[in-house]
Amino acid sequence: MSEQESTPVVRRVDDRHRYEILVDGRRAGLTAYRDRDDRRVFFHTEIDDAYAGRGLASVLVEQALADVRASGKRIVPICPYVAKFLTKHGEFADITDPVTPEVEQWLDGVLGR
Repeated sequence: MSEQESTPVVRRVDDRHRYEILVDGRRAGLTAYRDRDDRRVFFHTEIDDAYAGRGLASVLVEQALADVRASGKRIVPICPYVAKFLTKHGEFADITDPVTPEVEQWLDGVLGR
C-alpha cells in the first residue's frame, strides 16, 4: 500500500452474501458465503488484480472470520483460501466445522451449480 492509500475497510454486505474489502472507498476484493443454520459457509475469495500482492485477502478473511465469531456462528471453509488461512490461524479452530459432501451438495443447490 502506498502512503496515500487509506487503511483498508472490511464490510459485510448481507444482501449480496459477502464481505468486501475497500481501499480508498473502492472495492478491492470479496469473500462470498451462504449461511446454513448457525454456519457461515465460505466458498469464494478474490482480490482484484489491481490490488494484488498487498496482503488484502488475509486482512479480509481475518476480519470476516472475526465477524463470524462475534455473530455466534461457525465457519465452514469450502473456499481454498479460507481453508489455507485457517491452517495458519488456529485461533478460529474452535468455531470451524469440516467440509462434508453433504454441505458441498447443499451449497451446489443453493448456488444452482
